[in-house]
Amino acid sequence: MAEKLRLKVVTPTRVVVDALVDEVQLPGMLGVLGILPGHAPLVASLSIGELMYRHGLRESYLAIQWGFAEVGPDAVTVLAEVAERPEEIDVQAAQEARRRAEEALRLASGEEFAHHKTVLEAAVTRLKVAARR
Repeated sequence: MAEKLRLKVVTPTRVVVDALVDEVQLPGMLGVLGILPGHAPLVASLSIGELMYRHGLRESYLAIQWGFAEVGPDAVTVLAEVAERPEEIDVQAAQEARRRAEEALRLASGEEFAHHKTVLEAAVTRLKVAARR
């Protein structure tokens, strides 16, 4: 059994993480997926949320928006539309996006409601990850 996982997180424009880790938690479409070395092969759709990876006792976080993860016994590859480290997040912009989305949700219905809810979820996730600096 593998003792570590090779975690690679990529977006359309860059490699965000390429590291050996002990554990990965992913924001799956149906909930959080916990991945340890030796995990069974799996392909999963990702939603908006926090990606956590641990090396020893040190936990690191990314804000993720949509994508896919391919999991094997010794590797996790994440292809995400957006992946941001805490120090890369513009807190002021995320707060403004949250405010605008909350305001728009009060008046929205149907597809508009779903869109503004997604924008709000992304802003809240970005703020949560930024607070982990």
